[in-house]
Amino acid sequence: MPQPEVLSDMPLDKRQQLISTAFKLFYFQSVHGVGINQILQESAIAKKTLYHHFASKDELVEAVVLYRDQVFYQWLSERVLAVEMGKAGICALFMALDDWFNQRVPQLCEFRGCFFINVSAEFTDASHPVHRLCAEHKQRVADLIAQQVAALGLSEAKAAYLVDTLCLLKEGAIVSAQLRGDTGAAMQALKVVEQLIEIETH
Repeated sequence: MPQPEVLSDMPLDKRQQLISTAFKLFYFQSVHGVGINQILQESAIAKKTLYHHFASKDELVEAVVLYRDQVFYQWLSERVLAVEMGKAGICALFMALDDWFNQRVPQLCEFRGCFFINVSAEFTDASHPVHRLCAEHKQRVADLIAQQVAALGLSEAKAAYLVDTLCLLKEGAIVSAQLRGDTGAAMQALKVVEQLIEIETH
């Protein structure tokens, strides 16, 4: 997945200001529920400037998805890679989700579910660039999980099964936290994860 420009401590340039403003509006209100004029009003940027950077709203949405991918993946991978590879890394992922669900991760904004699930549901055509970018983000996270599973030394078949199951548990926990307000969903999933790892590694 191509990466957006690296964020710095310098004042936001106009392009990045548009992206960060659009992200918050899209995340809290939906992509199709937010018009270009609202983004311009919130960001205090002229329409001419927006179209200088983005040829269309869809192009802006693509940039926003890439921006969220960068921020989210950097946060999650740092949490996972901060501990020993394998079981500890897998457990760290679910503990990170618990922090996210319970509003303990300021850089991700207030938890309103998975931005990529939400946006892909608005762009249902699997060939649409926005939908593809959302799918690529999910694959990046699956690959991060696969790296941790690889450290367990399982057979190829068992490793593939465990990765798929962990991804399902992760997605299920996110949706449960969003739709049911179940802020304990990640820790409940973690109990299942620990049992699964115990079964698969013995």
